Formats: sequence, C-alpha cells, structure tokens
Amino acid sequence: MGRYRPPQKPGSSYITPEGYRRLSQELDYLWRVKRPRVTQAVSEAAAQGDRSENAEYIYGKKQLREIDRRIRYLQKRLDHLQVVERIPDNREQIFFGAWVRLEDSSASEHCYRIVGPDEIDTKKGWISMDAPLARALLRKNIDDEITVSLPKGDETFYIVDVRYEPFGD
Repeated sequence: MGRYRPPQKPGSSYITPEGYRRLSQELDYLWRVKRPRVTQAVSEAAAQGDRSENAEYIYGKKQLREIDRRIRYLQKRLDHLQVVERIPDNREQIFFGAWVRLEDSSASEHCYRIVGPDEIDTKKGWISMDAPLARALLRKNIDDEITVSLPKGDETFYIVDVRYEPFGD
C-alpha cells in the first residue's frame, strides 16, 4: 500500500476579520517566537555530540519540520483568503457570518454561526459554510424550513432567527 493520497478539494476561501487576524498571529508566533526557540534547542542538542542517539536533537528536528509545514500552509492559505467585512443589506436572509437559531423536530433550539473552513469551532457553534447544514441554510430566510441529511438520518429544521454581529473590533 502506497502513501499516495488524492488531493483534497480546497475549502471555501472566505474568512471573517477575526479569523484572518487569528491565523496571521499564529503565523507570526511560529515564525518569530517558536521556530527560533526550537532552532536554538536543536543547535544546543547537536553540540552534545552523537546525533543518531540524541533524543533532544531528533525530537527538535521533528518539531522544526512540523513548524515549517504549518508556516508554509499558513503563508499559502492567507494569500488566497478573502476577508468578508460587510454585513449584507437583507439581514433576514442567511449569508456568510450569520448567527442562525434553529428549532428541530423535537422543539430543541440550536444556534450556529456560518464561518469559513479555517474557523470551525463546534464548542462555540461555528460551522463551516461547506458543511451540509450550512449549505442548506445559505440564502434562506427567517421562518423557512429546511431538511438536511445527517449521519443519524434526515432532520428538519425551522429557522427561528438570523442575526449579524458587527465584524471586526
């Protein structure tokens, strides 16, 4: 069995200003703080002699590869992202960045925010605009009903509320 993996379809290129800022800060931290620290630790471990059995050296080199991989990914990704700063004119229709409150068939309420694939956070209720639920919600209005195929089966949701919080600070 080979290591070949077919290329993945890239996620949507939209991101909120706070998401873009978070990724930029991560890139800056990795490049200016973490990488120099790990490089220094690797050079100190290399100075101790035999590198083939030096755990600190081997682990440090592995860490450097992981940091460099993440830096390359962030640099490429940040170049292709489009920051969405404008709130739509029709605030009753669901677009990127919307907070949506749904009611399911058992009258339970769920609140989600539609964000880019780089910002997903299920604990906060942030779902990717590429997710089946988000795709079903886009361009719908308050009081619309949608049906989504979920792993546990089809589920019907009723859109109770849509709101947009100001983007940025």
